[in-house]
Amino acid sequence: MAEQTLQINPLARGIATTILQGFNRHFEIFQRITAGARQRFEAADWRAVQLASRERIVLYDRRVEETIALVRDLYEIRAIEPALWREVKYCYVRLLLDHQQPELAETFYTSVFCRQFPRQYYTNAFIFMRSSTSTEYIDSEETSYVAYYPGSSSLREAIISILENAGFTLPFENLERDLCNIFRAIVKHYPGRNNRKAQLNFQLSVIRHAFFRNKAAYIVGRMINGREETAFALPILNNEQGGLYIDALVWGERQLSVVFSYSQAYFMMEHQVPSAVVSFLQKLLPRRNQSELYSALGLHKQGKSAFYRDFLHHLKHSGDEFVIAPGIRGMVMMVFTLPSYPYVFKIIKDKFAPQKEFTRQQVEEKYQLVKRHDRVGRMADMLEYSNVALPLERFDASLLEELQGTCASSISYDADNIVFRHVYMERRMIPLNIFIETADEENLERVIEDYGTAIKQLAGANIFPGDFLYKNFGVTQLGRVVFYDYDEITYMTECNFRRIPPPRFPEDEFSSEPWYSVEPNDVFPEEFGTFLLATPKIRKIFLKHHKDLLDFRYWKSKQDAIKAGQYEDVFPYPQELRFRRC
Repeated sequence: MAEQTLQINPLARGIATTILQGFNRHFEIFQRITAGARQRFEAADWRAVQLASRERIVLYDRRVEETIALVRDLYEIRAIEPALWREVKYCYVRLLLDHQQPELAETFYTSVFCRQFPRQYYTNAFIFMRSSTSTEYIDSEETSYVAYYPGSSSLREAIISILENAGFTLPFENLERDLCNIFRAIVKHYPGRNNRKAQLNFQLSVIRHAFFRNKAAYIVGRMINGREETAFALPILNNEQGGLYIDALVWGERQLSVVFSYSQAYFMMEHQVPSAVVSFLQKLLPRRNQSELYSALGLHKQGKSAFYRDFLHHLKHSGDEFVIAPGIRGMVMMVFTLPSYPYVFKIIKDKFAPQKEFTRQQVEEKYQLVKRHDRVGRMADMLEYSNVALPLERFDASLLEELQGTCASSISYDADNIVFRHVYMERRMIPLNIFIETADEENLERVIEDYGTAIKQLAGANIFPGDFLYKNFGVTQLGRVVFYDYDEITYMTECNFRRIPPPRFPEDEFSSEPWYSVEPNDVFPEEFGTFLLATPKIRKIFLKHHKDLLDFRYWKSKQDAIKAGQYEDVFPYPQELRFRRC
């Protein structure tokens, strides 16, 4: 009898094996693209950096569709057979026992299943609503981090060893200068304590491989001295003349959090056991959850999976209601939130305001553009889901009424649930217009300056926001201004920046219609001040720091630089942290 229960259906085993082979192929290609990051960085081939980033993002969906096609062709699978797919999942779990990326393979399996079969089968009997394997202590040929012990040599020698082990082939332009800069920065963080005694456990634990993103590489680790632990990162830049240099010492959880922010592009960091790297990063960044850290490594589908599990757990263990998100109502998106959970939920409306001359498909394409583009720390990443069922009893009555009135085609009802056909989830921020209303003078100046800086950094990355209204920007927990309304964004290179011509006659200025022709892609920066700077104190601050944003020549110069293939430096850490190179 026991032998019979252990017998495995050959068809189930075959399907499970084919799906796992599909994942293994996906991860192999993912790693191959990632492994090229060092060569692209050292060659200063920034165009190739952007192309590789985009290629890696679209890789997952292609491999899922490829695997679905294989399963259908090889096993003639069309409609679901529940008993068979229970066995398929059982076989798949057994195949993962010695796998080095079991959590990623589970997510891949779930994607393959969910894109074929109806929502009523999205339960743990058929997909991985809960993980079936532990990722702790997975064996690997190489460890995820390396420990260095300055007490047995010196801090100087330990840092040199870290840099040597990072595997760069280009030399450092002035390593002695960089080492002195690092030592001075450490002393600055410990004023009056530079002669403090090293404790018995004094070490530097550093993630084995460097993190590559945009025009920089980062060595990431922590300094341990007895019970005191401090996270750090060393950003390394290419001088584009055959040498490297250390640009700063990013020190502490708060500063490192910006480097790993959800508003930054994904890193490229090669390792066979991503869960081990995520586990180490969580010790450095305890306020960053697994979802954000997997996404930071470019494993955004795993980030989605981890997020959704966390969200369902929170939903089960909370009792507050979903409510309309505070702030001015959007003309394209209906936005609601769960006060006890730090995210907002966005649903595309059935009808847009008359001035919004685009379609639902175009809005979806804008959000996909943001996913693939370099976000330069100024655009929030979003998690996109389909067929999301939420308990109807948890919805505030006024929210339900507004959803029914504005998004009826995107919702349906199933038993005690409301089902959203398509939903975006983003980190909740304070809308900039609300922040401004209550800000004191110091915070107002800081946030208006950062607002202008955000616009400039987006422009340098070939993104024109389209709508600069304060309500379309948010302020993060770390006080950074981030853009989050994407329905009007376009590439800078698609805009025609113009100066408003002088009036032909005095009465032209009083006419309700412009005295000059306006084409669809025309942009007149002079007009920005009219609808952004009506408040005198805001106008004063903005003109102090960003007067050039009202000049069409500024925008033209940015546009020309992009067309010439120039890629701007954007630093995810304060300018004052940057080392002097003299």
